[in-house]
Amino acid sequence: MLRIFMAIVFTSQALLLSACVGNVIPKELEKQVDRSISFAQIKQNPDQYRGHLVVVGGEVLSIKRSPGGFRIEVLQLPLDGSLEPAPDRISSQGRFLAIPVENMDPATLPPGSRITVVGDVNGTTTLPLDEIEYPYPTLAVKHLKLWEQRPPSAGFVPMFSIGLGAIFVH
Repeated sequence: MLRIFMAIVFTSQALLLSACVGNVIPKELEKQVDRSISFAQIKQNPDQYRGHLVVVGGEVLSIKRSPGGFRIEVLQLPLDGSLEPAPDRISSQGRFLAIPVENMDPATLPPGSRITVVGDVNGTTTLPLDEIEYPYPTLAVKHLKLWEQRPPSAGFVPMFSIGLGAIFVH
């Protein structure tokens, strides 16, 4: 009985996870995405992966006008099983630029927004970053998923309730 229950739970979770991933990667792009390429590989040698469709994510740092549209500067963050960027900035492996193919309103992606990008690697764009020239891996956006803003974590705050003579800590 327990095995059947566990199988049902596992199957339900797998279906839910695949449904979430399906919302991030459009069906028409799913088979084209090269999941074997990591952000670290792209950052190390963007030209080697030019033309490959990849999925990366992170936190929007800025959006700036560029010739022909906009460029989104993103702090890369690892993706979880549902392809949502991790909230921990310390785990970042660097920055990248996402170049939207379609026109968009920059106000729809304020700094701090977390996004997942499905895009073609276009090589490197070198731009000033503080006092250095920074080589940004650059992606042509095929699809962009904007995640809900999470409220800042204030740490664990215990909440108490009383029920039939017992105190429960939540």
